[in-house]
Amino acid sequence: MTDSAGIPGGTDAAGGEPRPPRNRRRRLLRWIGLGLVLLVLAGAATGWWLYNKLDGNITEDTSAAAELERYERDRPAPLATGARNILLIGSDSRSGRGNSGYGQDKGTQRSDTTILLHLPKDRRSATAVSIPRDLMTEIPSCLQPDGSRTRASFAQFNWAFQWGGAACTIRTVEKLTGIRINHHMVIDFRGFKRMVDAVGGVEVCLRAPVDDVQAKLRLPAGRQTLRGEQALGFVRARHSLGNGSDTERMERQQQFLGSLVKKVQSNGVLLNPARLYPLLDAATSSVTTDPGLASLRSMYELVRGVRGIPTDRVTFLTVPRRPYSPDPNRDELVEPDATRLFRQLREDEPVTVTAPQPKASAQATASATASPTPAATASEAISEGNSTGEGTPTPSAPIPTFTGTTAENTECR
Repeated sequence: MTDSAGIPGGTDAAGGEPRPPRNRRRRLLRWIGLGLVLLVLAGAATGWWLYNKLDGNITEDTSAAAELERYERDRPAPLATGARNILLIGSDSRSGRGNSGYGQDKGTQRSDTTILLHLPKDRRSATAVSIPRDLMTEIPSCLQPDGSRTRASFAQFNWAFQWGGAACTIRTVEKLTGIRINHHMVIDFRGFKRMVDAVGGVEVCLRAPVDDVQAKLRLPAGRQTLRGEQALGFVRARHSLGNGSDTERMERQQQFLGSLVKKVQSNGVLLNPARLYPLLDAATSSVTTDPGLASLRSMYELVRGVRGIPTDRVTFLTVPRRPYSPDPNRDELVEPDATRLFRQLREDEPVTVTAPQPKASAQATASATASPTPAATASEAISEGNSTGEGTPTPSAPIPTFTGTTAENTECR
């Protein structure tokens, strides 16, 4: 027997295999197509589930929003369209899972850390300004958790958070700086530790070993990577590191945050889903924020706008301050430096910092001031003369420089 080509025995005899019937091929293609559709649907369902899980993690601070709306007329008007000012508040509350190990929960909380993060309109830089917890300032009348209201008073800054939570702190900062706060985030001890662990720890450098029982911190000198509990102890320790001042603690917090920013960018966390999800899960389940940021989409838009900022343009500094005259254990602003800094942020002007210089005295150790050059001072004086018709026109004064650091600068402190 020969096939149509004249080969004895047909296709089998030629060493080939008979082609499957057309119906069989169609059924195979259908099963493959169905499998692909199921994979796509499963992926979409998983993505939707993850999105909703992360989105549902975020706690929306509706009470703060209502209180701020009540005092809308008293709040500063935004001057720089497109710029954003975000108040980051670290709560020392002992309530909530994972926080009881740091002390007894007495139903109160204070702002262990408060940072004003300014994002300019062009999103080409970022400025993080620490506000000392011991700064003496005007605190407005605030709504307390029990429904009563406090009296307006001149008190230590971190009392604002204890008396009236985020809303009271925001109104206090706005009164102090004249800067409109667009958003706020509150994070507790557990949330901080989870975010540090999610990025695989953060590297810091210690000039000397640390042994602080209260902060649960025991570390050798030199560079090392800190994870959850150690990282929290590092940013909270006060009496066992340096001279024990809150100023040095704020500098360590700035150093740590700078290293965190550098770690996130260098590891490609924001562009790597495998690394990004644990960070987002830790962040969204650990923060309480205003309604404007209380969604995964809003947070992603914020992150996407700043992820490309070079580390040398992520700036950290402390408001110009010095020991408060009646009580050296408290702080007061250094003027006119503080007013100058607040104006630059309010008007979305760049803020320039220089590394801290060796400090010759306790007074200098506790102070962080702006340092305009002599030429700048002279130019300001001439400019003032020009405003009254005296002198000749001169260029405007150079932008003053403040003591601070950047995320690129992570050397030992």
